[in-house]
Amino acid sequence: MLKHGILGLLNYYDLTGYEIMEVFRDSLNFFWNAQTSQIYRELQGLEQKGWVEKTVVSQQGKPDKNVFSITPEGKTELLLWLAKDEAMMAFRNPLLMKVFFMGERSREENIRYFKRLIEEYEKLLEGLALVPRYIEAYSAYLDEKEKALFWQMTVDYGGRNLQMCIDWAKDCVRRLEETGE
Repeated sequence: MLKHGILGLLNYYDLTGYEIMEVFRDSLNFFWNAQTSQIYRELQGLEQKGWVEKTVVSQQGKPDKNVFSITPEGKTELLLWLAKDEAMMAFRNPLLMKVFFMGERSREENIRYFKRLIEEYEKLLEGLALVPRYIEAYSAYLDEKEKALFWQMTVDYGGRNLQMCIDWAKDCVRRLEETGE
């Protein structure tokens, strides 16, 4: 998935590895985590497959920078991936695995756990509120502004999902508190 995310970004415009990391931090990080080392490793693999090309740009007083661009083969791979119709729902969820077995802990520990989850989800939701500004800034680079609509749809999904998680965790706290009465 990371390779397709990188191809998707390079399909919009040429980027350095650092710029790709910035875009992940500003937008994609809300639903797909990537470390800098993973991005650079993936870029090497994409280059070996011929899906991206690297151009070395000399800089005065700074190290040279590598600018990556998608190749026609990379664009084909991206379009093939996008054309796959399977619903890619992730059924592996470490959080739910943990919750399933939390009956082994005390009610108080579990209430604290769910309250921490609520706090974390609320922080993420607050951070997601900044993303529309990033979308506006990055969409300035697009030839076809309609493409930003799909970025907005992704943010909407993320916000709704986080709100669902907050509501679920609050309900878990309520149920645990009710069973303790």
